[in-house]
Amino acid sequence: MAATAAANDSFRVSDVRVEGLQRLPVERVYAALPIQSGDLVGPREVAEAVRRLYGSGDFEDVQIGRDGDQLVVVLSERPSISRLEIKGNKSIDEDNLRKGLRDAGLAEGEVFRRSTLEAITGELQRQYVAQGRYDAQVDTEAVPLPRNRVALNINIYEGSPASIRDINIVGNDVFSDAELRSVFELKPRGWWPFGSRHRYSRERLSGDLERLRSYYLDRGYINFSMESTQVAVTPDRSRVYITINVDEGKRYRIGEVRLAGDLVVEEEDLRPLLLAKPGEVFSQRIITQSAELLTRRLGNEGYTFAQVNDFPEVSEDGETVDITFYVDPGRKVYVRRVNFSGNVKTQDEVMRRELRQFEGAPANTALIDLSRERLQRLGYFGLVEAETPRVVGSEDLVDVNYTVEEQPSGSIGANVGYSEASGFIFGASVSQSNFMGTGNRVSFALSRSDIRDSYSFSHFNPYYTLDGVSRGFSLYYSKIDFSKATVASYAADRIGAAVNYGYPISEYSRLDFGFGYDNIEVTSGDFVAEDIYRFMMAEGNEFNLFKLNASLRTSTLNRGILPDRGWSQTFGVEVASPGSDYMFYKVSWNGERYFPISRRWTLRTRADVGFGDGYGDNNILPFFENYYAGGIGSVRGYESRSLGPRSDAITYVNQCELNPANCVRDPDPDPVGGNLLVEGSMELIFPTPFAPESRNVRTFFFVDGGQVFQTETANNLYEFDAGEIRYATGIGLTWLTAIGPLSFNFARPLNRQSGDDTEFFQFSLGQVF
Repeated sequence: MAATAAANDSFRVSDVRVEGLQRLPVERVYAALPIQSGDLVGPREVAEAVRRLYGSGDFEDVQIGRDGDQLVVVLSERPSISRLEIKGNKSIDEDNLRKGLRDAGLAEGEVFRRSTLEAITGELQRQYVAQGRYDAQVDTEAVPLPRNRVALNINIYEGSPASIRDINIVGNDVFSDAELRSVFELKPRGWWPFGSRHRYSRERLSGDLERLRSYYLDRGYINFSMESTQVAVTPDRSRVYITINVDEGKRYRIGEVRLAGDLVVEEEDLRPLLLAKPGEVFSQRIITQSAELLTRRLGNEGYTFAQVNDFPEVSEDGETVDITFYVDPGRKVYVRRVNFSGNVKTQDEVMRRELRQFEGAPANTALIDLSRERLQRLGYFGLVEAETPRVVGSEDLVDVNYTVEEQPSGSIGANVGYSEASGFIFGASVSQSNFMGTGNRVSFALSRSDIRDSYSFSHFNPYYTLDGVSRGFSLYYSKIDFSKATVASYAADRIGAAVNYGYPISEYSRLDFGFGYDNIEVTSGDFVAEDIYRFMMAEGNEFNLFKLNASLRTSTLNRGILPDRGWSQTFGVEVASPGSDYMFYKVSWNGERYFPISRRWTLRTRADVGFGDGYGDNNILPFFENYYAGGIGSVRGYESRSLGPRSDAITYVNQCELNPANCVRDPDPDPVGGNLLVEGSMELIFPTPFAPESRNVRTFFFVDGGQVFQTETANNLYEFDAGEIRYATGIGLTWLTAIGPLSFNFARPLNRQSGDDTEFFQFSLGQVF
């Protein structure tokens, strides 16, 4: 047998013999070997074969020899990785680290290559240095195992990020060091040891340098440059000093602002979108915003892939910069299909009826975005994204793809209990805003106890007609058996029904109107307020009411549940019409607005005002239609419906008016509400510590204020007193769960008065506030 890799004489191979394999199949060798039986082989073919086998990466040694007319291939396999263990990594996620190792060929079952391991070790070391962990160490160990296998152990000591001792900026004359340092996220370490802003990171420093460049460009210094950046590390590798050398250059103002290119939209329509004005200080941010506005305007005309590039040029006087916006509209494109993905429950029809961009029409950026906003405002989806990819093989067709992420859109609850006052209690409720994916809102509730039965059902169809006319109806029944009750005050048994219709009058406004019937029978308890008692003596205790209602709602909120942008307001009127046993009206207004402070911080304001009165022969609002305040959704920190006027000092037992000796005072007077409601609140919404990016969890600080007032009774008139308004502050959390929105609030009243009922912790299910 010739043992050398290069034979002097060529020969024709009668057979190929492979020796030395332990783990790999021989077929893998034949696949890499460029020589087969019958080939004429010489030194060149042998050298190529050796190169190919080495190139496969499976072998540490390759020898090719000749035994007569047989080609003999002797191989020494590389070991395979039997086990890979990583210890000590914390700042780099282990799943991501293993994925990177697998992509590089270091994974269990793969062939072990020491050169790859050394390269990975060096890369890990560089990543830790980029994080400012200069004392990090990465040690690797390959432990031989039987059957030509190895176990890889990667032991990492991450160390501690170096702290920034000082950030020194050299060459700045226009802006002070303090002004420029305020742009940076990285800060020198001060007396406060917590936080991460003082920890050096190459990536964060790169971001700060870009912010510094933008700071100058937005203030007219278009020739600003950073000459060099040095990062000096102390010998103990625990601190770094950053020095940035800058050249500020000259400040420029804007000269001429021109439009060039193919102006498919009239120039007079594009000019108002140019935020950059002659004579103003040059600002790259304003220039970029102008180009984006022009691009969107062209997108509204169907030029979805239009490009607008800005070209600043120093004018001849050397004092100003002329700006030219070059417009390349591209081809006008049309929508081939609108596709939805991610909607497991919601029917396609429910989503499609919210669209304002239609198939076959020119692609309109504004309508595509408006359709996305309308889907978001439904409240069924936590996230809605839109993409407009080109149709393969076509230059003038796109698909509009909406990707949605469904979220809980209802609530469910049940309760079983016992109390001395009510006996055994059983209750259940279900409310679903997207019933079975149809977009209809359905809710029902029932509650039964020894003294009280209550049932209700409602249904709302937002698209009763194809053009968006809505219809809803509700049925309700409630009755209390006062012969078995030991409660005070009064109770109103109710049975009724209502029908409501809505009509869209604009993209953001809607007019609703309806009518209903309400039968109310009032039963008094052992104690009853004097005014209520006199009202019942004069008007009776049973009322048949025919109610008419109308409301106008305008909303630009960006989401149906837990919005953080936009505003809404609703003005409503309810009237007990002539023919009713008692005639009255109620007028209300409520509104809310969100003020973005930053990407994650938002200020929310809310206000509610309501007033009711009688008309015709009836001169006051009936007590059973009074407003109440207090609790979640009102003034937190006070018990629900506990604020406002309470029962009069003189109360009645067995018609004590006929026998004054029977009159006693109510030891614990109940709230009776009022005909005037005034409420308001402010919330500072901030990122939730354990879920900063989640749209299903919201945390906030709040300040609430509100009260209800009784401005008139049958015999007296009273004035509104702002000094009686109650205030509270606290912190709250709202969480959208599978069973409905959960709200938790910790509140402290700010001006509690004697007799007020307060609560430090309040909880609710099914109400978002």
